[in-house]
Amino acid sequence: MSQLSLPLARYPGAREDRFLIGESNADAVRMLERWATWPVMAGIITGPRKSGRSTLARTMATRSGGTMIDDADRQDETALFHAWNTAQAEHKPLFLVADHVPPAWSVRLPDLRSRLGASVVARIGAPDDALAHDIFALLLERHELVATPDLVAWVIRRIERTHLAILRAAEALEEDASRRGNRRLSIPTARATLTQAALLREAADPS
Repeated sequence: MSQLSLPLARYPGAREDRFLIGESNADAVRMLERWATWPVMAGIITGPRKSGRSTLARTMATRSGGTMIDDADRQDETALFHAWNTAQAEHKPLFLVADHVPPAWSVRLPDLRSRLGASVVARIGAPDDALAHDIFALLLERHELVATPDLVAWVIRRIERTHLAILRAAEALEEDASRRGNRRLSIPTARATLTQAALLREAADPS
């Protein structure tokens, strides 16, 4: 498993943001890292929410000297049109984060529609097994929770394989640990917490 570090200024003591790379997002990362070879200086990053797509876009914009626009499919189309043209004129990449790409992303301005159609598309998929495991472990670490590898694997086998479900499971365990005043997790407490939060896909066996 590899990762990208976010090269932005952080306040003292802040944890480093990391974008973990696995089979489900490696192609997207490779495509974005080769921005200098793109036919146009614009790329659309699409994928599930909470998949780290905005972090990835921000990282690539910082590394390349380009710019990024989050939730691009909700922004003013005229502003997007000018941003796209500016990226070409300055030869600096523009990274657009969106839920969809055209034609699913309905664009009214014909000139913008054609420009977006010429843009590179980097797609992030649902996390594979290894990536789901590492994302969950990283979230527990950020919450300063103590968990064994067995517990991490136990949870990942029993929750929905989506970025959002992984995030919500970590948040539910953090809230419960804070309430109990104990940052050390166990499978019985995790089972109870995730059952109450309706995050388990199926009734967990006692093992």
